[in-house]
Amino acid sequence: MLRQGRKVREVRDVKGCGRGRFVSLGAFGAALSLVVGGLFAAPAAQAATGGCEGKMVKALPFVTGEVRVYKGRDRVCAVTVALRAGERRHMSVSIQPRGGVPVGDAGQFTRYAGPVSVGAINRCVYVKGGVAAGSVDSGWILC
Repeated sequence: MLRQGRKVREVRDVKGCGRGRFVSLGAFGAALSLVVGGLFAAPAAQAATGGCEGKMVKALPFVTGEVRVYKGRDRVCAVTVALRAGERRHMSVSIQPRGGVPVGDAGQFTRYAGPVSVGAINRCVYVKGGVAAGSVDSGWILC
């Protein structure tokens, strides 16, 4: 008799009846909420950095915006951010490693120009950026 009881219980667990079903649904629900939450949180985090990876090491403010410089393990990245987003206007950003060629982005944008990045392990970089009539350049930095 006992053996049959175990067999019935095993069949119930396999079919998903009983308490195990609620535990697995709870775990599935928690995992689903983390995945969905991560999908919507990632763009906001990326927008905050302008698409650059690494740590922000320098902010170069000017009248109409600022240039933000980020440094990762082996790359330096820059983005120009307008002080007031909305209307399309000319924006630009460029970054040049010492001894290398400049890499840039320019055009009619509403929020930011860039990101642009260069490989810069143990190299100084020169960063320039502008929004409309305002602009800034860094000189050689991160040496």
